[in-house]
Amino acid sequence: MTLPIDPTKIADSDVGTKRAVLEMEHDAAVEHVREAFVDAGFGVPVEFSPSDLLNEKVDADRDPYYVLGACNPAVADEALDVTKQIGGLFPCNVVVWQDEPGVQFVYHVSIMRIARLVGIAPDDADWQAIVDETGEYVAAAMANLDGEILDVE
Repeated sequence: MTLPIDPTKIADSDVGTKRAVLEMEHDAAVEHVREAFVDAGFGVPVEFSPSDLLNEKVDADRDPYYVLGACNPAVADEALDVTKQIGGLFPCNVVVWQDEPGVQFVYHVSIMRIARLVGIAPDDADWQAIVDETGEYVAAAMANLDGEILDVE
C-alpha cells in the first residue's frame, strides 16, 4: 500500500510534537502531568494505563505507561463548529511512560495539526487560529512540568 503522505517528510513541528523528561517516579509523574495540563486550561476526562491492561490481559510485562486524555472544552467546541470529524481524534492525548526507573518521558502531538495535515480540518486562517490557541495551551502545560523540555520545533 502506498501512503498518501510520506511519513519521512513529516517534521515534528508539522504535528506539534512536544516532549519532556521528568526525573521522578511514574505515579508522581502522572499526577504532575495531570496537574500541569489542568493548570494550563485543560480538563482530563479520560485516562487509563495501557501497560496495566496489557500486563493483566496478555501478560505483556510492560513498564509503566499512562495516557491522559486532555481537553480544553472551549477549543473543542470551536473545533467541532469547523469540522465534526475532529471528534474522531478527541481527546488530545498526553502520554507518560517510564524510560527507566525514576525517569519518565512525556509526549504530546497536536491533533489539530494532524487533522489539517490529513484533510479532516481545513487549511485556512480560522483553523490556524485554533492550532495556535491549542499550541499556546500545550506550551503552558509543558512549561508547568518543571522537567527537561525537549524542544522539537
